[in-house]
Amino acid sequence: MRSVLASARRYRLALVGVLLSCVATAAFAHGVAEGDKGYIQESSGVLFGPFVYLGAKHMVTGYDHLLFLAGVIFFLYRLKEISIYVTMFAVGHSATLLLGVLTGVSVNAYLIDAIIGLSVVYKALDNLGAFQRWFGVQPNTKAATLIFGLFHGFGLATKLQDFELSPDGLLANLIAFNIGVEIGQLLALGLILIAMGFWRRTPSFWKHAYAANVVLMAAGFTLTGYQLVGYFVA
Repeated sequence: MRSVLASARRYRLALVGVLLSCVATAAFAHGVAEGDKGYIQESSGVLFGPFVYLGAKHMVTGYDHLLFLAGVIFFLYRLKEISIYVTMFAVGHSATLLLGVLTGVSVNAYLIDAIIGLSVVYKALDNLGAFQRWFGVQPNTKAATLIFGLFHGFGLATKLQDFELSPDGLLANLIAFNIGVEIGQLLALGLILIAMGFWRRTPSFWKHAYAANVVLMAAGFTLTGYQLVGYFVA
């Protein structure tokens, strides 16, 4: 039992560390590494494998996505329920990513990233039961996951449009990128679920679940505030 509790403490510390590191690197929401940016700008033709890799890398390093998804699955135990929510998010993310890049529709990157920060706040408040206590209603969590997935995909589409993507093989490369995003999402969620599984087996889970969601909410507010400052200052 002591070893299990010790493991749980380590996982809680790791979770808090991830949240704090996400806040500390808030400037890179939906960011793309300089090397990857150069490759995307110079690429032409169908490059399926490389774009699958870039999509997976974006999701694994996309802490704003992971914070939201961690909130979504926080109290989900059944694999069927988790798959439904993850699918809703993936559908929304993929739809606006393709639509935004192919049609050239975009919005201010700071504003879209501020909304993404608010999606993290929303999910933390939902986990805390705040909407039931404050308003006496429970939002449709599946619909909310889909809607915020649309915003997350639109945020990435806005960034990709700055790269002047070659029209040669664009659709195939975007599809490959989306496939990579979903692969990265599954890998990241797998690690989160393993950590959550260890934590849920300990008596401390329910004791510290409230605090964990408060930290999640604070991270979301920090992301939103940072982006709004950037919008008014830039």
